[in-house]
Amino acid sequence: MSTDNKLNSKNQLQLLKEKRFGPFFLTQFFGAFNDNVFKNALIILVAFQSSYSGSEASNNIINLAAILFILPFFLFSATAGQIADRFEKAALIRKIKLGEIGIMLFAAIGFYLNNIPFLLLVLFLMGSQSSFFGPIKYSIIPEHLKKEELIGGNALVESGTFMAILLGTIFGGFLVGISSDSRILVSCTVIALASLGYISSLNIPLSSAVDPMIKIRWNPFTETFRNIKLLRENRTVFFSILGIAWFWFLGATYITQLPNFTHLALGADAQVVTLFLALFCIGIGLGSLLCEKLSNHTIELGLVPIGSMGLSLFGVDVFFAATLHTSSELLSLQEFIQIKSNWRLCIDMLFIGAFGGIYIVPLYALIQARTNPQRRARVIAGNNILNAVAIAAASIYAMVLLNADLNIPQLFLIAAILNAVFALYLFVQVPEFITRFVAWVLTHLAYRVKKNTP
Repeated sequence: MSTDNKLNSKNQLQLLKEKRFGPFFLTQFFGAFNDNVFKNALIILVAFQSSYSGSEASNNIINLAAILFILPFFLFSATAGQIADRFEKAALIRKIKLGEIGIMLFAAIGFYLNNIPFLLLVLFLMGSQSSFFGPIKYSIIPEHLKKEELIGGNALVESGTFMAILLGTIFGGFLVGISSDSRILVSCTVIALASLGYISSLNIPLSSAVDPMIKIRWNPFTETFRNIKLLRENRTVFFSILGIAWFWFLGATYITQLPNFTHLALGADAQVVTLFLALFCIGIGLGSLLCEKLSNHTIELGLVPIGSMGLSLFGVDVFFAATLHTSSELLSLQEFIQIKSNWRLCIDMLFIGAFGGIYIVPLYALIQARTNPQRRARVIAGNNILNAVAIAAASIYAMVLLNADLNIPQLFLIAAILNAVFALYLFVQVPEFITRFVAWVLTHLAYRVKKNTP
């Protein structure tokens, strides 16, 4: 069997068994898992078990927590990209993971003292270490994987990240509510997860420093501007980065509004929120993993229009499928799923996630493959900055529309229409997406005709 045939017959899940990818996957999975265990445990603590519980201050603190976690991506991503390009990445990951253990020890002190301001500072530190890990996360993948493996590797990372978000969110809330000693359990858990991340990082293979002569500039404002300017060197890469940022705008819109959508629009309880979050995250995982089969181990840009069309189609259907529940009592999960019309909403959430995975994986692979290796981490850092801007913009978008007396289903409808408008703009700017889509469709139609011809 030829090398190409061996590669094409190889399942992407086999990468998890290989030292060049498996330890890195576990490291990033434990990191994302830990972030969400800590964040959700803190939010539940503020909302239900602190001196702020039940007060207006509780809402303000929860919103402040979201800002404090995303703020470091604005402040430190540009510096993080320079550091990732200058130094060997595996060693950097180990240092970052050691730092995470230290931060979680501070978290244990905060939980023991039940000191919310101190825990908010810890959350800022968690966001800071995540902002330094981000540029390394996507720039190290092409250093250890072949070009033909980038789709499979990115699919595993995306599916793993969103499963970690789901499991961490559920587990963090579960730990806080399990007993009177919940803060001790949370403390032990986050320290253990950080330790597991460090242990797995010890097996990440070394890679050479791509630009050891780069001079680190520490001014976050001038370097952020310089970093954004750097993104425009390659037109296709730049618009792919805009496409990824748009995905995070959509994802943040759905995830942030799910609790109130479920409560206010559907009249259902928190278990239904968890169901929707699970369907969304599972969908992204399935869509991401499906990319390798659909692309035949190539960076297939034709999948991006398919993902975009699915996002708009099922996003619009959420508006039409949402059945307003007017009862004063919230529906339980069992009562919610007994209403057959709600199954349509569940399918919508699953497919929004799936088409999101199909949309985003080829974009990440393209950036890795077409960016100058000496500046790859800085380009990805710029991508992270724009992602943070998009997430902040999603909150502003929601506040403006909801204050204009629109409801959340209408907000979702407008987001789905805006997605179609953005997709049209993206494909006009980079016609390669459409030409690859047409080629992909014709190739698969020709294959079906040939296969069905006796």
